[in-house]
Formats: sequence, structure tokens, C-alpha cells
Amino acid sequence: MTTETKQPAWRKILSAYQTPNLKNSLVEILLTILPLAALWAIGFWGAVSGKIWLAVLMCIPASVFLVRMFLIQHDCGHHSFFKSPTLNNWVGRFVGIVTLTPYDVWRRTHAIHHAASGNLDRRGLGAIDTLTVEEYQELSPLNKLGYRAYRHPITLFIIGPIYMFFLEHRIPSGIMKEGWRPWVSAIGTNVAVLALGWVIVSNFGWAPLLAVFIPTVFFAAVLGVWLFYVQHQFEDVRWFRNKDWSHTEGALLGSSFYDLPQPFSWLTGYIGIHHVHHAASRIPFYNLPKVLKNHPELKDMNRLTFWESFKCVSLTLWDEQNERMISFRQFRKQFA
Repeated sequence: MTTETKQPAWRKILSAYQTPNLKNSLVEILLTILPLAALWAIGFWGAVSGKIWLAVLMCIPASVFLVRMFLIQHDCGHHSFFKSPTLNNWVGRFVGIVTLTPYDVWRRTHAIHHAASGNLDRRGLGAIDTLTVEEYQELSPLNKLGYRAYRHPITLFIIGPIYMFFLEHRIPSGIMKEGWRPWVSAIGTNVAVLALGWVIVSNFGWAPLLAVFIPTVFFAAVLGVWLFYVQHQFEDVRWFRNKDWSHTEGALLGSSFYDLPQPFSWLTGYIGIHHVHHAASRIPFYNLPKVLKNHPELKDMNRLTFWESFKCVSLTLWDEQNERMISFRQFRKQFA
């Protein structure tokens, strides 16, 4: 896979996998909701019984299934989980209550991300802020310090998830001027979340909310941000200027194949097959493994293993001249 000549073929090939199967979609929902409900039930019982250690212990596996719930919401946002757009939207809205994510707001900002992924001239909503070497060099010392603080792992993977899911999602951030619909989505989700919290506290007290639900959301947010990060912030990622950018090339070369072992690939809704997802976002996540099976050449494209992914944490700047991501340490050696 290299240039424009391949793109029409890939679009046609991947379109064959875009039809959702109602039975498969319902099974995936059940296989996600039932374990999550069971883990939360055990955690709630532990919190009410004074076994806080059990409550906290349940938060870790529960957070993985909550991420999977988010990925169902994610597919609904692409209208890929069901054939009916209405069904996609309402399932997505209900899931957004437990993920603390206003569905219609997120769907809009995520669409902007997909429309410009890999395009240096259209960086913005729905993406991690990334500067080129030249842009970083032009910053004032204070702004350089701010960017370094923003790209610090504690900011990206601890402070960032807390801010995004507990604060930023409470308003239609980034699209506040796009009319009343984003506000209805955000405020409606807030009201539903408050109602859910009231139900939990009224029936079980504050302990399950504070020791189970909120920590589960936090751990899920951290995991979700990590998955998103390594899908677009790896050494061999490609970014293009607008004149050279195309959707398919930006997708396949600007997103990774995060090759997680089973059962983690299944647990994360196969979102690691991200380059294919970006090339054809209407493919239901349960069809993504079929794409790799039938087209093994895609397995070698931007493949990133679990252990290799940790090297991505230090990558902070896009070296446009050498077409690779580099760390601040590499920047000092090469450009300072």
C-alpha cells in the first residue's frame, strides 16, 4: 500500500464489510452489559457490606467492559452497529449515560476527527494536540513549557481523562455555537447521569457511587485515552499537508494497528485495528478481524505490539522533514 492508485481499490474492498448483522450486534451488547452488571453488582455488595477492597477490586475489570460499552456507543456514532440510524442514535444516547459522554456532541466532534485525521493543516477537535518541530521552535519559552506540561504522561493519562469525562463532557465543548442540539445532548446527558447517581445513592448509599461507579469511569477513561493515544501517536505515523492528504491514505498511514493479544483485542472491541476503522468507519467492530483475515497485507501496516506501544509515551513532536514522531530528548539532540 503506497499511493493514490491503491485507494479506490481499498474503498471498494472494505465496503463489503460495512453491513451490520442485528444478531451479532445484540450478542455483543449482551456480552458487554451482562459482565459489567455482574461486576458492578459484586462491587456494590462489597461497598454496602463494608468490604471496600472488594468494591475497588471490581472496578478494574468493570472498567474494561465500560470501555467496551463506549466502543458500542462509538460504532453507533458511526451508524455502523445497526442498519437503522434511529436505533444507532438511541442506543448510543443511552450508553452515553453510563460512559458520561453526551452522544450527539461526541458524534459530531468525532466526525470532525475522522474527516481530518492525518491532515497537518486541519488539526483540531477530537485529537491530541500535536505540534511540528518548526511550530514548537517558534513558541515562546512560556508556551514551550505549557506544551511540555500538556504532553507529560501525568497530564495525558491522569489529569486529561478526569477533565474530559467528568468536566469537559458536561458542556458541548468545541461546538457550543452550533445551535441548540449540542446543548440538549450535553444537558440531557447530565440530567440522566444525575438521575442515575440519585438512584444509586437512594438505594445503596454513597459508598457504591464513590467506591465503584466513579472509579470505574476513571479507570475506563484512562484506558480509553491510552488506546486513542497509541492509535495516532506512534513513531512511524504519517501526517500530510492538505495538498497531499487524502482520506484513505491519511487513514491507513496515519493510524496504527495495535496488535493486542486475545482476549484483550476482543475486550477492546477490536479498536486496535484502527487503520482499517479509519479507512472505512462504517464497518462494525466485530467485522474488523475478518478484514485482517482476508487481507493479511494490512497486518503489516503500522503494526504496534503491546510492549512496543509504551515507547510511544515519549513521542511529542512531528518531525515533518524526516516524517516521524520524535521525543523532546531527540529534539534537543537534533535541533537545539
